Amino acid sequence: MNCTFILVMLIPLFPLLAAGGIAAYILSGQAQGDAGEAPTAWLAEAATWFALLGLLSLDALAWYAGAPGHVAIGTWFASGAFILPISFTLDGLSLAYATLVALIGVVTLRFSRHYLHREPGFHRFFIFMCLFLAGMLLIVLSGNAVLTFVGWEFAGISSYLLIGYAYDRPVATGNALWAFITNRIGDAGFILGISLAVGWLGTVEWSGLAAWATAGGGSFDKITARLVLFGFLLAAVIKSAQLPFGAWIARALEGPTPSSAIFYGAVMVHAGVYLVIRLEPVLLQVPDVLIALAVVGALTALYGWLVGLVQTDVKSSLIFATTTQVGLMFLACGLGWFEVAAWHMGLHTLWRAYQFLLAPSYMHLVNAKARPAPAWLAGRQWLYTAALQRFWLDQLAASTLIRPAHAIGRDMRDFDDNVLAHLVGMPTRRRAGEERVAGVDAVIRGHGLAGAFLVWVAERLHRFESRLVMRQGNGPVARALRRVGDYLLVFEAMLERPRYLVLVVVATFVIIL
Repeated sequence: MNCTFILVMLIPLFPLLAAGGIAAYILSGQAQGDAGEAPTAWLAEAATWFALLGLLSLDALAWYAGAPGHVAIGTWFASGAFILPISFTLDGLSLAYATLVALIGVVTLRFSRHYLHREPGFHRFFIFMCLFLAGMLLIVLSGNAVLTFVGWEFAGISSYLLIGYAYDRPVATGNALWAFITNRIGDAGFILGISLAVGWLGTVEWSGLAAWATAGGGSFDKITARLVLFGFLLAAVIKSAQLPFGAWIARALEGPTPSSAIFYGAVMVHAGVYLVIRLEPVLLQVPDVLIALAVVGALTALYGWLVGLVQTDVKSSLIFATTTQVGLMFLACGLGWFEVAAWHMGLHTLWRAYQFLLAPSYMHLVNAKARPAPAWLAGRQWLYTAALQRFWLDQLAASTLIRPAHAIGRDMRDFDDNVLAHLVGMPTRRRAGEERVAGVDAVIRGHGLAGAFLVWVAERLHRFESRLVMRQGNGPVARALRRVGDYLLVFEAMLERPRYLVLVVVATFVIIL
């Protein structure tokens, strides 16, 4: 294995190791006070710097000798004829965007060192940021859909944890749950795409999908392509907050500003666009899917533009501006302009990261009131109301996703309390105002079938102990034990006499021989 292979594996591994190192530092008990913040920040920044330097080295190698392209390092999983390698894609798109991700990561972590100074969750924030950077680098550099999905989940779970960063606030945890539920639908779509690709095509390599789409001889089937693309594009649309799944991204701003900058303003919101660009060879073979992609992108861009016009705070204005630009990227992909979308993605990533990191200072830099909505929009009451209500997407998502999820959770809790708890004999949770019965804890009362059986056994054993054994020391069992003890004392006294001792030794030898 040459140095290039080792370097490619280490690039996403550096932030992951930093997250583990910070966790160990916290467990050591040294991460206390102001002095404890510096090692955490230094470790996260150093790991990201190493990843950036590694990517710059690969960029220099690609500029000098050409991009390596698809690189397989080893076999991850094999079953029959199906082989899943540990592979990476090192072409112009992946190397350029991975370098951009690492660069923004370095800047954001440096900014966070001072912005989150003395925050209660300072160390926790840097752990989640390192996990996110590892996930994003894996998404961009992966050579197959399965490895991409691993990075996809790293980015998703760190996003959820940082939205709920202030976990003592119900609004933060509620918004985190909102984003979590919505993105799980996209994850299900990603898994569907992987499963169909494995079952029907026998490969999940991006290069393998491209070869299948461009191969002649009638091996390409448009129905298969549409079904495989449906899963992947569902994941892309939700991750990039396109219609009709865009309601979650405004709520995701509940997290700290640095995470908003790198997650939703700059990097993670473009993961869906990047996935669509990776699927370019397959998409070009099914024009109807491209048309649907263009329609979704155009509607999202229009939605983000109209809603952004009525926002009065900085971060909300920026996030809807981001939604508009990402919608235009999807529109470009739908029109077949994948290279335009790639350039747009890179430039927008840089510009929007800068704007989000500058957002805390905007109110000090701009001494003016919030700009009112344009006259043409304010004069159309129905459209102005719809923009203020964000076209009721929040209510739609709440009624179709969030409330059903809460209802399922309540039903599962009731099933656990009323059925499973009785079967295993555990007590149910006491509701507010419920009192203990006669001062006895609920565990002793024996709930359910198993609990009743255990109580019955305990009562029988207690009766046996109290009536037969104890009974003031005069029970039948106690008398029998005393009689056995008397016999043993007599036997011990006989062994103390020499003739009986010699007799026992001789008897022992006879038995042995």
